[in-house]
Amino acid sequence: MSFDLLGLNAEILKAVQEQNFTEPTPIQQQAIPVVLSGKDLMASAQTGTGKTAGFVLPILQQLTELQTKTASYSSAHKGKRPLYALILAPTRELAAQIGDNIRDYSRYLPIRSLVVFGGVSINPQMMKLRGGVDILVATPGRLLDLVQKNALDLTTVKVLVLDEADRMLDMGFIHDIRRVIAKLPKKRQNLMFSATFSDEITQLAKSILHSPQSIAVAKVNSASEQITQYVHRVDKSRKRELLSYLIGKDRWQQVLIFTRTKYGANHLAEQLTKDGIKASAIHGNKSQGARTKALADFKSGQITALVATDIAARGLDIEQLPYVVNYDLPHVAEDYVHRIGRTGRAQNKGQAISLVCVDELPQLKAIEKLLKAPIPEMTTAGFTVNPSIKATPAKKIAQRPKKKVLK
Repeated sequence: MSFDLLGLNAEILKAVQEQNFTEPTPIQQQAIPVVLSGKDLMASAQTGTGKTAGFVLPILQQLTELQTKTASYSSAHKGKRPLYALILAPTRELAAQIGDNIRDYSRYLPIRSLVVFGGVSINPQMMKLRGGVDILVATPGRLLDLVQKNALDLTTVKVLVLDEADRMLDMGFIHDIRRVIAKLPKKRQNLMFSATFSDEITQLAKSILHSPQSIAVAKVNSASEQITQYVHRVDKSRKRELLSYLIGKDRWQQVLIFTRTKYGANHLAEQLTKDGIKASAIHGNKSQGARTKALADFKSGQITALVATDIAARGLDIEQLPYVVNYDLPHVAEDYVHRIGRTGRAQNKGQAISLVCVDELPQLKAIEKLLKAPIPEMTTAGFTVNPSIKATPAKKIAQRPKKKVLK
């Protein structure tokens, strides 16, 4: 199928072509017609499937048609533009990347968009909102801050998008989301995108969506088939040594490494740097400027290793990322899928390696239970596990427990 058959205008198609996209992905093929029809949508898609364009492109088409037909939109150029679409995202990185996509796809359209998130001064964002914007991408907390300061009117919103809805719930945004929805007009189109659909997500969808169309383009809680996964058993004290060896031996140019803690990310980045591997850390305690610079340096090849906590497991879009390493396994099995989903995106192949010490065998068991398959093991000469080392006592690790719902 070609993008020409999806009902998008010439200006949008030209912008898509300039991004070197020739054929829509499965999620785009299914989502774009539903969004253009005006129906609510509940979509499940793995990361890297092109879901952002699945809602951005039809929203741009809808908005363009409205601007053409409605005199109020023409006159609004002289005054404050009414907000047409609100897109909520869980993290600053994801919000920024959605904003980049909107900018790229709307370059030939008279459309004004803005991205707002916390961690930076609110005043410049308020200034940019004075003239109004057509499309706003926001994290929930900063959006509510702007509403509280009367910098934003949500009563004109015609389309609401919840992207990475499962992640927003995981991060505790449910109350913020409900506060935002309470300020929106009841008559609107709702689009919900989520990598997984837990009972909580399903309940949220029922409270927001109206007779939605459902789309699923991948198995729930499954890893992309384009990712080759390995487990490398190793003693905890030798993890960093093994990681440095693997990077050097195979001359990795770009690797995203996940640690469990912010301190661990900083420490590992420092150790890798001492080993002669250019590395930076990215996590929630870093300023937005530091996070943006680290990500830019990683994408441009100025650093080889980007060490991250789970804040980077969603929303990071790194083109053709070849390697992901789980230096520490995540506490929650589902987070493993999101972490390794940073590689093997679009049509590219990727490799995910998990360095597992004896203490992490319960996490590994939970992950393999989630995947419904064992992860193949790899070995490296000189890094044999010491069988005399026993696991230290730890809390039982399992898949994310279902929360009880009060009836």
